[in-house]
Amino acid sequence: MFSGQIAAWLWFTVIFATFSEAIAEGRGKAQADSLKRTKSDLVAKRLKSANGKDYDVVPATSLKVGDLVYIEVNDLVPGDGEIIEGVASVNESAITGESAPVIRESGGDRSAVTGGTQVLSDWLIVRITTKPGETFVDRMIALIEGAERQKTPNEIALSILLSGLTLVFLIAVVTVSGLAAYSGTIMTVTVLAALFVTLIPTTIGGLLSAIGIAGMDRLIGFNVIATSGRAVEAAGDVDTLLLDKTGTITFGNRMATEFIPVDGTPEEELASAALQASLSDETAEGRSIVALAQADYGLSNTVLDGKQATFIPFAAQTRISGVDIGKEQIRKGAIDAILNVAGLTKDTAPQSFQKAVDSIARVGGTPLGVTHNGKLLGVIHLKDVVKPDIKERFAALRAMGIRTVMVTGDNPVTAAAIASEAGVDDFMAEATPEQKLAYIRKEQQGGRLIAMCGDGTNDAPALAQADVGVAMQSGTQAAREAGNMVDLDSSPTKLIEIVEIGKQILMTRGSLTTFSIANDVAKYFAIIPALFVVTYPQLGALNIMGLSSPQSAILSAVIFNALIIIALIPLALKGVSYKPVGASALLRRNLLVYGLGGLLVPFVGIKAIDMIVAALNLV
Repeated sequence: MFSGQIAAWLWFTVIFATFSEAIAEGRGKAQADSLKRTKSDLVAKRLKSANGKDYDVVPATSLKVGDLVYIEVNDLVPGDGEIIEGVASVNESAITGESAPVIRESGGDRSAVTGGTQVLSDWLIVRITTKPGETFVDRMIALIEGAERQKTPNEIALSILLSGLTLVFLIAVVTVSGLAAYSGTIMTVTVLAALFVTLIPTTIGGLLSAIGIAGMDRLIGFNVIATSGRAVEAAGDVDTLLLDKTGTITFGNRMATEFIPVDGTPEEELASAALQASLSDETAEGRSIVALAQADYGLSNTVLDGKQATFIPFAAQTRISGVDIGKEQIRKGAIDAILNVAGLTKDTAPQSFQKAVDSIARVGGTPLGVTHNGKLLGVIHLKDVVKPDIKERFAALRAMGIRTVMVTGDNPVTAAAIASEAGVDDFMAEATPEQKLAYIRKEQQGGRLIAMCGDGTNDAPALAQADVGVAMQSGTQAAREAGNMVDLDSSPTKLIEIVEIGKQILMTRGSLTTFSIANDVAKYFAIIPALFVVTYPQLGALNIMGLSSPQSAILSAVIFNALIIIALIPLALKGVSYKPVGASALLRRNLLVYGLGGLLVPFVGIKAIDMIVAALNLV
């Protein structure tokens, strides 16, 4: 009966360890099944031509790169692509888990759509950018199912430590066997097996996989897909973050922020002229001028009052656009081109005009001039708009000990202005892909772990070289394939959550390892005195628990060893909470909570189980 109970509880130990990993994997597989369902029976409205909206309904699997598809309200997006026309509200909950819809539109950093998401309003025309079977959803399914998960360096190091401890305990058990034979104590194979399993670090060994898988699953909760468990853990030790400016720190398009009139021109007159000249301008800059005039001056897009208007599209040769309304001519464009329209030069232009142009240039903005019938009205200030709350988020990264560096191809003046506004620690201006790559390699040679956030093809080499490469979902396909993480929200400061989860994994693994090893020390006090107290009465002083019999001590230790794995599964899945404190403070907390706790819990647990075993006469 005793041997049968030992065998059963040893079998439960294996089952419970497997169960902990299965729970963690189950979360990811449930999401993978949901994604697979979004792909089944998906159809596409493939346009017959680029100029019309006539379409053929075809299976989504038949789409090729470059095909144009028309997507209406309630349609599912048939594949990864780029919006070339339209604006719509899109439900991305199938991918991100977030219920709130997002706005996707042509141009800018919100033009990428993912297969399996649903259009909730209006319509879109999308150009397919990936082949069937290679879409983002396909890669997510493979990653979530854990097909490409690799052990991290810390995980490998811990495995070596646990193997070493296992070897030590194996020697100890063999020694105990010899001591028992010498002293005349009966030591069966069942007892030796029980000793070995309870004294080696079974607890942390049974929870290791669950800790790593749960960490990757927590990233998915923050709308970040990790292609490598190694990258998740590396994020916990990152000390330098490189960020591309355009599309990462800024929105990626110049936007109108101010109208500056000259020579007594009323601001409303300048705003009205700028709006009328931009009504047919479908670029992000043109739309921002219209939005600024409407928001700040209460103007509407009906200011033409039904008059016959001829719009002048922007041309690279003239660098001017505008509108003719009867005999009135309104133009906007590059400063030198506008001065030419007004019959002026830089030297003959009004001083207030030149002052406005210079002030915009000093802060890294782009000035656009505006004329009405050849009269100079003023300047529109276009600038790269920094994403909201980004300065506060960078301050939080700094508090975590992470240095932020902005890399951009802009000139030093513009780069310095954006860097100051965004609150980064340093910047690289006029940076080429080769220079970004060289910078990362240099820092890595100095022993630093580098994270890179980017969205463009020119960022791909740096994303591939970085220890943690976070590509924006709104970026190019090359960038997403080069990185080892993809941020579905395209938020550069998402690294804060990524770092916290990486540190959580490291801390959870360290905490549970401390607890497991302390457990093993406590078990010695439970088992060894009980085994040899008859032969060596002096060991009674170590029998602190006062266990009822040697057989009860062994059975109680085996039961406790199995149950403690189940008890720690919630902690392994949730992770130890991270607080930005020093390493010494973390070590003290670990030793106090998990070291001392690991020593005390077995004394209480094994004694309680021993009392139950004795009361039920199980041995």
